[in-house]
Amino acid sequence: MAKCEYSASGGSRLAAITTCCLVLVLIASSITVVACPVANNTIRITANKHVLTAEIAADRASHLCGLAFRHDLPSDYGMLFVYARDQIVGFWMKDTFIPLSIAFLDRDGRILEIHDMDPMDSTRRYTSRSPVRFALEVNRGWFTDKDIGVGDRLEFDWNR
Repeated sequence: MAKCEYSASGGSRLAAITTCCLVLVLIASSITVVACPVANNTIRITANKHVLTAEIAADRASHLCGLAFRHDLPSDYGMLFVYARDQIVGFWMKDTFIPLSIAFLDRDGRILEIHDMDPMDSTRRYTSRSPVRFALEVNRGWFTDKDIGVGDRLEFDWNR
């Protein structure tokens, strides 16, 4: 944390405060806030005759970014996280403003578990109980509203 101090003997108080403010503004303006990529490729996903368009997060950068810093997500839209191998994966909602639901999927697209996630909660982790190949984030309640649950299979073409 930046701290400014001034001394009455080192010049006028107003000049010292002005200098400190200028320094703080320069420090603040040098901090770069990087918005997460929003131009991901998309894939069509079908579940129980419901169609969803999902952005594909298939590399480390897009995994780390996810849906962070976004303020809305169209209905019937989501993000599919793709992993090169089956593995335990974990998610959190740091810098994510949208209430989401996440489904962890096996390599065949079968839902193994679903969790509702709270926006801006950087303390809680949502970790798959078993190795998964995919994770799908959607607006909170999408799975329930579409009567999609654990054991259902999502259909999509992932041959990449």
